[in-house]
Amino acid sequence: MDIALWLLIIGWIFVLLWVPFIIYTNKKSHPKALFVLFFAEMWERFSYYGMRALLVLYMTKVLFIDLAQNVAESQAYGIYGSYTAMVYLFPVIGGLVADRLLGFKKTIIWGGILMALGHFTLALQGIENLEGNMPFFFAALSLIIVGNGFFKPNISSFLGTFYETDDPRKDGAFSIFYMGVNIGSFLATLTCGYVGQEINWHYGFGLAGIGMMLGLIMFYLASKTNMLQGKGGEPEEVTAGDRKLFGMKPTIAVYALSLLAIPVCAFMLDLSDFMAGALIVISLGIIAYLIFQAVTNKNKVEGQRILVVVVLFFFHAVFWALFEQAGGSLTIFADKNVDRLVGGTEIPASLFQSLNPFFIMVLAPVFSWLWITLNKAGKEPSTPMKFVLGLAQLALGFAVIVLGAKFFASGDGLVPIVFLALMYMLHTMGELSLSPIGLSMVTKLSPAKIVGFVMGAWFLSIALANKMAGLIGTLTTSEAVDDNTPAAVTLGIYSNTYFIWGVCVVGGAALLLLVLVPLLRKWMHGIH
Repeated sequence: MDIALWLLIIGWIFVLLWVPFIIYTNKKSHPKALFVLFFAEMWERFSYYGMRALLVLYMTKVLFIDLAQNVAESQAYGIYGSYTAMVYLFPVIGGLVADRLLGFKKTIIWGGILMALGHFTLALQGIENLEGNMPFFFAALSLIIVGNGFFKPNISSFLGTFYETDDPRKDGAFSIFYMGVNIGSFLATLTCGYVGQEINWHYGFGLAGIGMMLGLIMFYLASKTNMLQGKGGEPEEVTAGDRKLFGMKPTIAVYALSLLAIPVCAFMLDLSDFMAGALIVISLGIIAYLIFQAVTNKNKVEGQRILVVVVLFFFHAVFWALFEQAGGSLTIFADKNVDRLVGGTEIPASLFQSLNPFFIMVLAPVFSWLWITLNKAGKEPSTPMKFVLGLAQLALGFAVIVLGAKFFASGDGLVPIVFLALMYMLHTMGELSLSPIGLSMVTKLSPAKIVGFVMGAWFLSIALANKMAGLIGTLTTSEAVDDNTPAAVTLGIYSNTYFIWGVCVVGGAALLLLVLVPLLRKWMHGIH
């Protein structure tokens, strides 16, 4: 019996029952726009995570098959880090484009078109003469990077416009929205992961593109109705013709510059060390600009609220640098050092990435209910305290893997599957305590005129984190490791890396933030 195929079938059945239940139980509490954006983001994330589930495995097993194992893995982690970093770097620009030029709706649709083209380009690489063609591979990734920059920050910011600043439903709405993100991720890792590893890599990439097109069509159709309440259009200055870009209509200029950015991104993908330095410089520049905005703001309250975003930026980056091992070193760890045999079937390593979105689907409504219930009782933790909880649970998750490796691994270096599942559950609880809360926080604390830019800057912290994630992933490689190295040896390398970075560094960050919580609460000036 093919357990992996049954997991795929059961996963789809579960989602087809779960999504209608969530919509039915929340439709009276939230505007229809929440569910429109929920579905658009769900399919966009299906495309992104479907490709991510396969990317590192595809590079190590196909693109770099002729290289030594440690070299192949190092190169794959480097490209993966640069790719995911730029995926979260470009939202800074995308946020500004929506705020100043195109509005939310046009920016989101243009981003979706570019991303779909990128996924279909990856699928085309299956053609014989294109397999292994690195410029073509980088061009496909670049289309996704640029498209995501337009799509990702603006769909989150757009959701915030349907709620008042301190609406008690807001955190709950973002938790439901976040569940849509992870339903897409869950279906993608099961479907694209299975199809890609068990049938054909490029069919998996093609399915990701189909998912993106579904999300795009849903959003476009909804934008033609009153479900979005007429919001998300171009700024008044653009509609009136008063604002140009390089002397052209903003729409034409943005489209042209987007296409010019694609070869630049493709070139940057192969420059791992340069990307790391550039990200640090860009991050410091944008943080300096936000601090300048905060200290020069005539409204002291607005200024201090921006400073809260700046402080949490760094803790957010630490969280994601370790959490994003899921798409890199943890996938290779599952491939090498986890006992994946279930019922006589060896489950493909990529499918384990579905554990995180599965737990989010199950737990997101619980967290949404929990925050609202605690709020009514006057006991809801503040946003900074939720960040502390998120970091602490991430550290606990890595502690579970380290303990499993040290005390419960078999003689041949394989960790029981239950430890990986428990780690993903703890990481998911940490994510739900921090990530949707962070998105909600940005829309609450940012001045209305720059909310898109601040949201883009917030995603920049994930860009920085993803590049850090790639560098941390390379610490799990070694020149002494090749295809014949026993799993017991590689297990020690992974567990040592996860103990130092996952347990000690993340745990230390949680303690530091705990000390800062009272100051940050004061600077929030009543916004919880």
